[in-house]
Amino acid sequence: MSGVIASLRTRAAACLAFCLCLGLTLAALAIAFGSSSSTAEAAGVDSATHLGVASCAGSTCHGRQEGDGKVVRQDEIKLWQEDSSAGGTHSRSLRLISGPRGQAIAARLGIGDPANAPMCLGCHVDPAANRGPHFQKSDGVGCEACHGGAQNWIQTHYTVGASHARNVAQGMIPLDNPKMRAGVCLDCHFGSADAGQFVNHRIMAAGHPRIVFELDLFSTLQQHHNEDADYIRRKGRTDDVRLWATGQAMALERSLTLYSNPGRGTEGVFPEFYFFDCHTCHRRISDEPSARPSNIANPARPIPEGMPAYNDENMIMLSAAARVVAPELGRRFDADAKAFHAALARDRSSAVAAAARLRETAGALADAFARRSFGTAETFAIVDSIASDAISPRFTDYEGSVQAVMAVDTLLNALVNSRAVNGGAVASTRAEINRAYAAVKNPNDYRPLEFRRALGGAVRTIRTLR
Repeated sequence: MSGVIASLRTRAAACLAFCLCLGLTLAALAIAFGSSSSTAEAAGVDSATHLGVASCAGSTCHGRQEGDGKVVRQDEIKLWQEDSSAGGTHSRSLRLISGPRGQAIAARLGIGDPANAPMCLGCHVDPAANRGPHFQKSDGVGCEACHGGAQNWIQTHYTVGASHARNVAQGMIPLDNPKMRAGVCLDCHFGSADAGQFVNHRIMAAGHPRIVFELDLFSTLQQHHNEDADYIRRKGRTDDVRLWATGQAMALERSLTLYSNPGRGTEGVFPEFYFFDCHTCHRRISDEPSARPSNIANPARPIPEGMPAYNDENMIMLSAAARVVAPELGRRFDADAKAFHAALARDRSSAVAAAARLRETAGALADAFARRSFGTAETFAIVDSIASDAISPRFTDYEGSVQAVMAVDTLLNALVNSRAVNGGAVASTRAEINRAYAAVKNPNDYRPLEFRRALGGAVRTIRTLR
């Protein structure tokens, strides 16, 4: 198992490098997009005092220099602080916005020092309402930002007879639950309606990287534990495909919730352009008589020519997965998605009503995905579905294509992680997957037809592993 995890970490590092090439630095992956309130607050599990990273850092707890603990590694603080790895990103989050890029963005927005700006601190530090005397803003996104305020469980979670269920009952956030994990991550990595947790179009125009989210990949990048026999006994084995699919459904649900929020869905007389696909507007413009439109018709978007399209990257992935896992629900989802796109061309009230129907169906898919285990045959079938004739024509824009190549890579490595395919054999498919990554390396040089060919080639090589 350790070799498989090492392989997955290597792949995650490669994916991170890809994201950095796109400008999706983990700064972008540390602010966000949202719901009517934060997930933890809505669940009523995080009103406890946040005691700060120092409360977890003892040498008998999580502050060792070597990961030799009998139950957990016990060097989790060291991994969280590791500057050379993606796993240290949360601890660097405040320092990140204090650098030249953060200062330049803040200057354009006129918000002063970003390290003290509420617009930034909702995600670049732990946004806890209740902070203990040892809480340090300089810790950035600390342990309790994800695990919940430790006030009520810190003294008992390591005692003899302690169980995960009891820890959760005392306020620890159950991150082994895919829907709960997705909700917690989305508060910053996609956004919420809470203060400082929404990267609107103005913030991106000032230089903030585009927001993107994929739950299984991000979980791998931030993993500070070993999924050994003890972990599996206490929490169960992680189903990477379930995590991916649930994350896609909840990301769309969050997007539609925020779009429907009058405080988030509009900006002055304009709609909030954050929700729309960047590259349906940001295209090269030419007044030459011989100029041809650069857009390609998308069969799942019944919108008039020239209208910006809602960012449908998660819709496309959900449609691909639902075709395999829940076909009847998938057909309803596709119909609701088309109706939503069409309503955007009419008026806001129609769009909000259609968003509510689509959100309900996305929630039903999240429930369906979170309840089931995904087998080898289903995982292969979802990979095939992503590059199928039914889905491939929807890859007309950059954002959806980025999500697709991450999905194929994630699903392949889920097969490796579950030992459904031999890790050594996967090496032969890497060149094809790298071609698909290369096809979305530069957003300003994205070519839909070339991407579809590259993705199809990657999927054909994966089929040979069956």
